[in-house]
Amino acid sequence: MNDLTVLLYLIMFAIVVGTTFAFMYTMMKSTLREIDSPRKKVHPEMEDVKTGDQLLVFNLEEDDDEDEGNITVVRR
Repeated sequence: MNDLTVLLYLIMFAIVVGTTFAFMYTMMKSTLREIDSPRKKVHPEMEDVKTGDQLLVFNLEEDDDEDEGNITVVRR
């Protein structure tokens, strides 16, 4: 290998490394921005439901549950 080939290889390697770090930086920036963004609106029928409220669930299966088919709402 002559010096020109080695120089060309090192330049191309530096370009690949630089673009890789630029891509990682932009993807982490967009991911963190998405995490910090406000959450989507709640469905209009669920606006009055608070965390801990029990909802009636209709289930066609006949099994004897002790909680009688109710579920507890947990908002996050």
